[in-house]
Amino acid sequence: MKGYHTIKVNCKGGIISPGELLEILNVASQSAVKQVGFGLRQQLLIDVEENLAGKLSDGLLQLGVTYEVDKDDYPNIVSSYPAEEVFINNSWLSEGVYKDILDELDHRPRLKINVSDSNQSFTPLLTGNINWVASPRAPHFWHLFIRFPKTNRVFEWNEMVYTNDIARLSRDIERIIFDDAAAFVHNQAAEGETLFQLIKNGNYITRLSEGSMKLPSFNLPYYEGFNRHNNKYWLGVYRRNEMFPVAFLKELCQLCLHTKLGQLCSTPWKSIIIKGIEEKDKHRWSHLLDKHEINMRHAANELNFQVEDNDEAARKLKSQLVRKLNVMDARTFGICIGIKTRKGSEIFSSILIRRKPLLKVLGKSFFHVYDILCSKDFNPNERTESVFVSNVPRWHLITELLSAVLWYYIKIRPAWRQLRPSLCR
Repeated sequence: MKGYHTIKVNCKGGIISPGELLEILNVASQSAVKQVGFGLRQQLLIDVEENLAGKLSDGLLQLGVTYEVDKDDYPNIVSSYPAEEVFINNSWLSEGVYKDILDELDHRPRLKINVSDSNQSFTPLLTGNINWVASPRAPHFWHLFIRFPKTNRVFEWNEMVYTNDIARLSRDIERIIFDDAAAFVHNQAAEGETLFQLIKNGNYITRLSEGSMKLPSFNLPYYEGFNRHNNKYWLGVYRRNEMFPVAFLKELCQLCLHTKLGQLCSTPWKSIIIKGIEEKDKHRWSHLLDKHEINMRHAANELNFQVEDNDEAARKLKSQLVRKLNVMDARTFGICIGIKTRKGSEIFSSILIRRKPLLKVLGKSFFHVYDILCSKDFNPNERTESVFVSNVPRWHLITELLSAVLWYYIKIRPAWRQLRPSLCR
């Protein structure tokens, strides 16, 4: 059986240059890579045969591309930029502001950084360690949420930070945390007040917040297919197995270059978005999809799942659950379903399916069962979770999952309660 290595290339903020991606794909092709994927943090993931990993690494070095092999010591910076002008309207946070911030974040952060518009739920707000959320009322000021490394403790600073200070303060926060790792890393008793007192010693432009920020309610937009925006189109491409054929992506990059599109975007849903397609070029994009047999318009029941990167077991479970949801014609609008099979991983979800073993022998797990957990108010941006049901066998999982979905409609959607009062008693 062949061994594989995973090479990770960060795409800062989910923004990808088609010219640079084309060069990477050309090098990957020379190492017999046929398909690549994108991760939960908008990074490019390349699985390469063990005996060809060195060749691919050498090729990336020649291109000047920074990468990691089978590691994630330097997580990608996540941003809501892919949703800008597609799912976000009437926001002061423009393309230029995103790019200014990302350009100034010129170090390789060891902590996870999220840069998000508050007026959206397409990308997660608080899955990072340093989470910047744009103020909905004060242009160029940002709320700051810290989730201490290896914990689920989130603290919101009572001051907002000016745009120009985001990069410098992010570097300073990382330095403070790692200088006193015992206090802030893997410590469930980590004190946000202590960290923020050290932060305030710096010379940053801040202003008092008007109170705790109200997180937006979750509503996942349909992020696939051709869609019109003003006088142009955007295209969203999703792949059921989370893998994109290299041949398809290479032609996609070439088409971007030929039609003067300077970027494409990767999303936390492991899909890609191409914005700004002209009407006159739409037929060329349709031809590209036809040529590579890229399917469009998957069921919403499938698009609202989140699974861990490079996790075949989670993908198989997702496929099984999606088939059953579709056969039952079940409605899952308004929620995000996550599957977690690894300890310590981060999954953005309203309802989380967590696998655990009943038996461990010599480091191997046997006889798995599942817990189903629900985030506070079923909002995946909330960090607190409550157990809905425990120790569910796989054959009974779909029934309990539908019960959790039903509980969402009973608890969160009052209009539904009025329509189906007999189920709410």
